[in-house]
Amino acid sequence: MAITLLRSISGLCYVSSSSRNTGFSDSKSLILLGRTSTSKYRSTAIKLVITSKAHGSVRRNYKNKDEEGDRETTGMKLVVENPYSKAEVAGADLRKCLSEFLEEARDFVEDGGPPRWFSPLESGVQAPGSPLLLYIPGIDGTGLGLIRHHKKLGEIFDIWCLHIPVRDRTPARDLVKLIERTVKSENYRFPNRPIYLVGEYIGACLALDVAARNPNIDLALILANPATHVNNFMSQPLSGMLNVLPDGIPTLLEEIFGFKQGDPLTTMLDALTNEFSVRRMGGVGGGMIRDLFAVSANLPTLSRIFSKDTLLWKLELLESAIASANSHIYSVRAETIILLRRDQWLLNEFDIDRFSRTLPKCIVRKLNENGQCLFFEDGVDLVSIIKCTCFYRRGKYYDPISDYIMPTPFELKKQIDDHRLQIDATSPVMLSTLENGTIVRGLEGLPSEGPVLYVGYHTLLGLESVPMIIQILKERNIPLRALVHPIMFMNDHDLVDAEMFDKFKITGGVPVSNYNIFKLLRSKSHVLLYPGGVREAFHKKGEEYKLFWPEQPEFVRVASKFGAKIVPFGVVGEDDICDIFLDSNDQKKIFILNYLMEKGTKQAGNVREGDKSELGNQDMYIPGLVPKIPGRFYYYFGKPIETAGKEKELRDKEKAQELYLQVKYEVEQCIAYLKTKRESDPYRNLLPRMLHQALHGGSSEIPTFDI
Repeated sequence: MAITLLRSISGLCYVSSSSRNTGFSDSKSLILLGRTSTSKYRSTAIKLVITSKAHGSVRRNYKNKDEEGDRETTGMKLVVENPYSKAEVAGADLRKCLSEFLEEARDFVEDGGPPRWFSPLESGVQAPGSPLLLYIPGIDGTGLGLIRHHKKLGEIFDIWCLHIPVRDRTPARDLVKLIERTVKSENYRFPNRPIYLVGEYIGACLALDVAARNPNIDLALILANPATHVNNFMSQPLSGMLNVLPDGIPTLLEEIFGFKQGDPLTTMLDALTNEFSVRRMGGVGGGMIRDLFAVSANLPTLSRIFSKDTLLWKLELLESAIASANSHIYSVRAETIILLRRDQWLLNEFDIDRFSRTLPKCIVRKLNENGQCLFFEDGVDLVSIIKCTCFYRRGKYYDPISDYIMPTPFELKKQIDDHRLQIDATSPVMLSTLENGTIVRGLEGLPSEGPVLYVGYHTLLGLESVPMIIQILKERNIPLRALVHPIMFMNDHDLVDAEMFDKFKITGGVPVSNYNIFKLLRSKSHVLLYPGGVREAFHKKGEEYKLFWPEQPEFVRVASKFGAKIVPFGVVGEDDICDIFLDSNDQKKIFILNYLMEKGTKQAGNVREGDKSELGNQDMYIPGLVPKIPGRFYYYFGKPIETAGKEKELRDKEKAQELYLQVKYEVEQCIAYLKTKRESDPYRNLLPRMLHQALHGGSSEIPTFDI
């Protein structure tokens, strides 16, 4: 049933029981949140934008040809915009800050009534089939804790936020029942979609309780600094101090600091808050100054949200919620992400370890560089975390193809920044081949429409892959879905930090398997395949630029089934940046290194249990490397090989093997071409490139050999 928009004040859409048909036995549980203040937001006309940026499509604008001087035809011309072409200067996805939260919270302070849900208007244009996200607030209770994330979350979720009025004294068990009724109602309406519960501190405990009471409902939990226990050493003195303080704490604070709404001092501080906002002062210093003025200017709001009796009640509510969550934790069956920042008062590391072992499919992300209020921190982007942990799904199970969300320009910028040293040090040269066989610098020769299968050589440690994917996205707006080892999609690694593999997930990596290749090509995607896999990426001494491909030509048959073009490519340059001095043969002779290698290989084997191919039986190790003064990386994409109309022909094993060997030969020829041509590149070495950039600017394109 469609949502009835009853009011649109201060960017909030209130959810009514009559419009959502929630099935609550108590209709008051979704009473509308009344507001009497004049809205600072203005209504605007609705504009239809044809876009599916959350799901990997390209934004398209339609222009009349008459605008370009063509008066003969009044048809429509398709103009494709590349949102990634200027990714290096992309602005941050999250622009709101603490001051916006405090300004919005002013109108919630005097509100009465029972707890109820609201939906932010700025998150109202979600993609079709988006799952429901229920936000359960922390100690403030306003429901505005995700205000920085509303817009970005709203593109992929239907967001409801729970508002608990300041004067409300609903006990924890009744809050759990309220959330549970909503969960059951929405699960009844959409049984095939998951429901996400996002909670902070107290909210995290309530979310765990709801999940424990409903193990048969498809829930996904995101818990920020979950309160696993209360440190009595700190909580008891705090409670005692609050009891002896006078009741009029808000009034006292206003009189002591002289902050009253509308007076000159408050007006001045509001102006300073805007002046020192994060949009004008970047970096840590700007954020600290901004938050300082924001708190000062909104002290009356804070004093009302955290009044004496409210804080005493919140402590009691916290203890009750913690006790209930701990007693029911073993009944939780929901997938869970735990976001942690060290908190001596509410965080018990032993309990977190117990949670991570007890909760199924539990992912723990430690954000030690951030503060206590994680969702207000500049370095915490909830949508990016969800992407990097493969936690977003629209159905019962995660599908790496259909559930993939394209990176935003700012997310791509972060990937560029993370690889900036490598890109600047190696100054990649990319060549492609046009349909007529002409070799050109750049990626003009790559096919625009899928399905396309890129097949090539995997350099040492796979250093070439992410910069190549980034450049193709920047230059051609083509999302290249790389088929990577399944171990990179594990969120719990014994030997390495799982966050090392975030770059593959954010840029569209997919666990390699015949089924995933089939699904990607069926969806007309551009797919990146390294037949040599780990064997090439972790090769031994003297094996650079050698192909270690399996005998079976499976990808040829799959490509022909969908008429995919096969683009062979080669990459050269690994020998110009480092040499191997300790390979797997050497490490087998050293006890501790051999132990780590066997452990990594076993873990990788468990991921691909039952796979008897070369990919399922490869050594997983980190080679010992001696770095060199950086040379240059060279990429060459050969002429696409057509498979359209050859499906019946390539069913024959001999014909398929012939095409397979042709693709392999073309890759070897691409490598041989680059190895020969780089000898004549005057800018192969680092010093000439540095001099060229010093003379022509750091953003200038560095020349290369004559093509």
